[in-house]
Amino acid sequence: MAYPFQLGFQDATSPIMEELLHFHDHTLMIVFLISSLVLYIISLMLTTKLTHTNTMDAQEVETIWTVLPAIILILIALPSLRILYMMDEINNPSLTVKTMGHQWYWSYEYTDYEDLAFDSYMIPTQDLKPGELRLLEVDNRLVLPMEMTVRMLISSEDVLHSWAVPSLGLKTDAVPGRLNQTTLMSPRPGLFFGQCSEICGSNHSFMPIVIEMVPLKTFENWSLSML
Repeated sequence: MAYPFQLGFQDATSPIMEELLHFHDHTLMIVFLISSLVLYIISLMLTTKLTHTNTMDAQEVETIWTVLPAIILILIALPSLRILYMMDEINNPSLTVKTMGHQWYWSYEYTDYEDLAFDSYMIPTQDLKPGELRLLEVDNRLVLPMEMTVRMLISSEDVLHSWAVPSLGLKTDAVPGRLNQTTLMSPRPGLFFGQCSEICGSNHSFMPIVIEMVPLKTFENWSLSML
């Protein structure tokens, strides 16, 4: 989860988020190189009185500054498209969970089970226990098995919401009358926090998401205790 004064992304927990972080670093290095080159040329032009007049209308220079940006855009576009298609893949999910956004809470339904569904509300500040996080803790966590592909079906019953968990690289709009889907998979257990990322009304900032990734055996015991 995020910490105070954090400047970068949260630690990646899913393969997709790891790819997104690598792409971010790749693009940022290209931006740094371009910025450094432009700054160097500007400072050179401001500090020297020497001018090579033949370069002002040279065909070679025009060719270079036309082809080079095209190559840079290709170097950015190819990995971007690769990750985009990876995020849309649905690889034989082992579990399906339907998420519905409400004003202002989330409801979850495990569609592979008959009567496994619950609502998830934020715990008020006055009811928090020592060590729990303000505005992030919920009364019913979304418990999922680790190392398994989970399909999330996301929609809304009233207004636009957005189901977002940064450390898993997830952000999917919850639109009334429309069913969006995404997949998630975590190779390790833990608690992963998110929030609604679409302004949905006065209590928009009080719609936290808590995913608890557990081993498969623990998930089976939990699901049996909820039925």
